[in-house]
Amino acid sequence: MKQYLITDPKYYSDNTTLFRKNLTRVLKNHHIDIACFRDKISSNYEELAEVFIEVCNEFNIETTLINSHINLAKKLNATGVHLTSTQFNEIKEAKDNDLYTIISCHNYTDIEKAQSCHANCVTYSPIFEVANKGEPKGINKLKEAIRIFEDIDIIALGGITSNEDLKKVAHAKPYGFASIRYFI
Repeated sequence: MKQYLITDPKYYSDNTTLFRKNLTRVLKNHHIDIACFRDKISSNYEELAEVFIEVCNEFNIETTLINSHINLAKKLNATGVHLTSTQFNEIKEAKDNDLYTIISCHNYTDIEKAQSCHANCVTYSPIFEVANKGEPKGINKLKEAIRIFEDIDIIALGGITSNEDLKKVAHAKPYGFASIRYFI
């Protein structure tokens, strides 16, 4: 099961020195297959994204993603992009630019659309309770989604914060799991 790290300035900082230090610590403590730079509030977004790519490259992270920004992902030589659930119309552009493309999905209609647009992968969320993220899907819905949509890789996301959560998710046999807080 792939381990997918997502950053958040709340836990990593918007100060480039602290960001580098915090990301380095996390990458030293966990085996990460996929990492995504996600920051919706910092004014120095591009500078932080550059540090993110540098540090991930130092740790030989297999797949490095920039959240939402196709052009920045290309500019920084990221492996790909993680698109939001409002960016389905940008999947083709990302794929045309040779970017590994993940898109956020919250229901079966989204997953079906992602599959038909040839996204490489989807995150399906929230699996567990997360403030302001809607009704949790739970493990049974995750298992069902994986069974129904066998032609696209599904990554479990949302509320996965402990080893106990991770064990529950692992039983569903997703392609991977993604988290911000699990890796902190």
